[in-house]
Amino acid sequence: MGWQEEAPFDAIIVTAAPEEIPKNLVEQLKDGGRMVLPVGKTHEVQSLRLLTKTDGQIIDKELLLVRFVPMENYDGTVQRGVHIKHEKERS
Repeated sequence: MGWQEEAPFDAIIVTAAPEEIPKNLVEQLKDGGRMVLPVGKTHEVQSLRLLTKTDGQIIDKELLLVRFVPMENYDGTVQRGVHIKHEKERS
């Protein structure tokens, strides 16, 4: 998933919702990089998240509630990821 051959990236935007944050996409972020992605189960309200990588650590901020199509693997199964603690902030 992603484009590992060209990583690391300053920014990544994801337009389909995995149930958890995909570890391989987090690994493709450059230090100081940011990723915006929806996270949550299919047919449920999901959370649009902003991840920022700082000194190798991930800061995860919830932006708003959304509904996106599910993220699938090449074989059609739902994408699984890693759990990252996040801030419950909203503006």
